[in-house]
Amino acid sequence: MFVAPDPGRLRLRTGVRAVIGVSLAVAAAELCGLSLPASITGGLAALLALFTVGDPTVRRQAVSTALLPAVGFPVLALATALHGVPLLRDTVFLMVVFCGVYARRWGPRGHALGIFAFMMFFATQFLHAVPAQLPELYQAVAMALAASGLVRFGFWCIERRTPPPAQPAPLAARGLARPTTRQAFQATFACGVALAVGQLVSDERWYWAVGTAWWIFVNTASRGETLVRGFRRVVGTVTGIVVGLLVAVPLHGAPAPTAVLVAVCVFGIFYTAAPSYSWMMFFVTVMAGLLYGLLGVLHPGLLALRFEQTAVGALGAALAVAVVLPVTTHAATDAWIQRALLAVRHCTAESARRLAGDESADPTPHVAELELLLGKVRVSLAPLLHPLSPLRARKARAREVMVFLDDCARQARGLAAVAADPAASHDARLTAACQRVETALYALVAPGGGGAPVAAAAFDAVPHHHPGAERALAHLHDLEATLISLAAPLRSNPRGVFAEA
Repeated sequence: MFVAPDPGRLRLRTGVRAVIGVSLAVAAAELCGLSLPASITGGLAALLALFTVGDPTVRRQAVSTALLPAVGFPVLALATALHGVPLLRDTVFLMVVFCGVYARRWGPRGHALGIFAFMMFFATQFLHAVPAQLPELYQAVAMALAASGLVRFGFWCIERRTPPPAQPAPLAARGLARPTTRQAFQATFACGVALAVGQLVSDERWYWAVGTAWWIFVNTASRGETLVRGFRRVVGTVTGIVVGLLVAVPLHGAPAPTAVLVAVCVFGIFYTAAPSYSWMMFFVTVMAGLLYGLLGVLHPGLLALRFEQTAVGALGAALAVAVVLPVTTHAATDAWIQRALLAVRHCTAESARRLAGDESADPTPHVAELELLLGKVRVSLAPLLHPLSPLRARKARAREVMVFLDDCARQARGLAAVAADPAASHDARLTAACQRVETALYALVAPGGGGAPVAAAAFDAVPHHHPGAERALAHLHDLEATLISLAAPLRSNPRGVFAEA
């Protein structure tokens, strides 16, 4: 919970850079004499630009950042113009939700533009902005994007040396089964429920329920993942409210200490986003309380209302994934496992070709792909592995699956390392060993399990063979044994591990 790996201090550096970028954006707005709501909007725009833009290259990141106003400005205009027409405003807001989620099909750029559009509409509700404020809101957002871009692409371009981690291609599907299409309908339904119930709870702060429902659907793929994310959001919000009562309320919006604490929250959001959604929501909630203090409207009852609206949004999301085009944990996990086993197969085949003397064969990309896919399997299994999951047998067997898959990755890495050794020579036994691995893989991925499990063949080392070939054979033998063991948790009663959760 408190110590997470940070390779290359990437999270630390992006967190510090975010504080600099957001601070510069707010300072520019203040120096230009813009209002407090405009300064807050600018700070939010800078934070979003630094947080959501994740294209694979620096050039594409710069283009995506430059395109943010193309969606943000029209949405700001619509949201301020419709502020006094609740029914039309709500309808347009739900349209923005649908389009924002649907845009994720165009990759990282669509993802960033969709989030930015939604948050610009959300910000106008948070600040109660009206059309008369639109020019200074535009100015604040433009300056904020320029300031954050200057920091990100000029002063401190971390991505130039450390590109964003690669992501596996999304699961293939068509029509309503396509993830972005399915989630667009789910998120719109969830936000519609949150909007309706949230307005019954409070006709002034209903937007928190909609924001909760929206963010729960970011980076989730199944019903179980969405439910776990909703639970973590509620936990982070509750703890953030407690700290808000102890810190934000007594400050009464004092500018200097509030600015320092907001900077700490910005750092916390970036530093904890990857390892812990609950911690990220804790910092978001504390920051929201501090901003309410600056606006002069903070009181304990408002923080209690924040919790109520978060609960409403989480329930809306839970209802949506249960009734609108649901994808079970079992279905999502099985698809990612199939992809991971296919990567193992490709790695084994390329390694065998390399050991046989084919210098064009390279298993390294398949090893990297396998690591990414295993990350997806872990995320998909998270609902079953959650500490509060009551399904003990399924939790134990899900852990068993991950142990075997991790062992497959370890053997694949070892085999690829041996194959990369130019001194490693071909051994006739490699062909038979690779065929046994192929048979074990087929038993796992073929419909119905491919028949009876394959027994592991005896492994007899032959003296005086090249040590590289001996190591390769050892990895192949261990990989074969692991795949055969993996068949037990995967191919016994499916509801025992990946029940429809």
